Amino acid sequence: MRRVLLSLVPAIWLGICGAAQAAVPVQTDWMIVLLGGRKVGHVQIDRERKGDILTTTQTLSLDLSRSGKPMHLGNMSQSVEGPEGGPLGFASRTRMSSMDSTVDALPDVAGRYRVTSTVGGQTRTMLMDWPGDALLAEGQRLATLAAGRTPGTSYQLHEFDPSSQQVVHVRVDVLGDETVALPGGAMRLSHQRQVLSLARGRQSLDLWVDDRGIARKGLMSLLGQPLEMLACDRACALAPNQPVDMLRAATIDSPRWLPGYVRAVPMRYRIRISGNIGQPFITTDEQQVTALGGTDWMVDVGGSHAGRQAPPRPADIEPNAWLQSDAPAIRRLATQAVRGAHDDLERMRRLRQFVSDYITGHGLDVGYASALEVVDSHEGDCTEYAVLLAAMARAQGIPARVVTGMVYADRFAGASQLFIPHEWVQAWVNGRWQSFDAALRHFDNTHLALASGDGDPWHFAATTQLFGNLHIRQAVPGAELGLPAGGGPSGPSGNATGNAGGSGGGPEH
Repeated sequence: MRRVLLSLVPAIWLGICGAAQAAVPVQTDWMIVLLGGRKVGHVQIDRERKGDILTTTQTLSLDLSRSGKPMHLGNMSQSVEGPEGGPLGFASRTRMSSMDSTVDALPDVAGRYRVTSTVGGQTRTMLMDWPGDALLAEGQRLATLAAGRTPGTSYQLHEFDPSSQQVVHVRVDVLGDETVALPGGAMRLSHQRQVLSLARGRQSLDLWVDDRGIARKGLMSLLGQPLEMLACDRACALAPNQPVDMLRAATIDSPRWLPGYVRAVPMRYRIRISGNIGQPFITTDEQQVTALGGTDWMVDVGGSHAGRQAPPRPADIEPNAWLQSDAPAIRRLATQAVRGAHDDLERMRRLRQFVSDYITGHGLDVGYASALEVVDSHEGDCTEYAVLLAAMARAQGIPARVVTGMVYADRFAGASQLFIPHEWVQAWVNGRWQSFDAALRHFDNTHLALASGDGDPWHFAATTQLFGNLHIRQAVPGAELGLPAGGGPSGPSGNATGNAGGSGGGPEH
């Protein structure tokens, strides 16, 4: 989960940079990106007008690190709009692995858009209806101007993100004019607070915009640290970066040591959250979530409880841009891995073992690779293990999802007794969802699930706000609470393989 900053930025991207001037043919603006006061990157905004057509191209460049190893991540987002901010097309290019992921969309018949996406070298094309009143960059600027700067004003925006093709619903409150210190000098700006409605609650973003509706400053919280974007000149934006270790920043202290024999029995966690997050965890067939009131939650992990989660949907077995289960190379590997298996449980065990052995290069510089890329590279971390395993399961006709959450590690990045970001797979086996962890070679009861999805990295944007806002107050083995032993995730149900107690180390990030 080293890509947390990049995966969150698209959700706020257009709110920060959605702006254009009316009379200048070509204009370039710059912003500096700070995390916890350290410069980690920059944003370049190019606006080009040809007649009545405005093209806004926004390029984000970030230098981060993982366990001391540098990572360079980037995202280009482009919108094409008419004179009144009407959408005419969009595009994006994202670098999270050795291959760029791209999206290009142009109008097609009957007002639809022909969207061509390329991930892992595989290209897919689909027709998309424009989502109602969703706005691209210029449309958002015009809406900001129309709302005015009067304190107390409140209005709604539906912002479209070209990278994920998702619509973010935003409420904007105008707080009033303020003098804001920027690298190039102070400016009088309108302070506006955006509240983004995300899948897992709300995210607050403060913007300071000028009298043309252009955002000159943005501020939000990420992993418990302030994330700032500030307008400045080119020299300031391109000054050397000071990379932040994002994975280490996302770790959460464990309240106690959890040896291997403890991890194999049902566990109860009491967790406190900060921020307007809503329910921080998902209920699964292996995890029960209970609200304790206020900001406290109880999470029980262990046992087999079919019916807590809805059965598979058609999308849980279909190929997509990141889980290319219809690719001949993936289908061939899956067939090879399950040879001789008699049922889905045995197939999943063999697939898990195959993927655990297949990825031999545990590179810390892989951002987020698709399953097809992993087939070619044999490299990755917990994310790459998960997407490849889920794709191979789907290739065998077994519904599968990628889960994002946390897992306990005795030691990680120079610290001890931590819960760290992690990803694994849920598969529909014997009438319920069961977990398989190819990176750790086993699934135990220190896995805490935050969300599940189809492997698309943009769908995990909402979970990034959770790290830095979670505080595990208690981690108690069920035996100490008199809970029934049951058939835990590594018990009689047999959905995990390997030693459930683990070796005491963390996942292979």
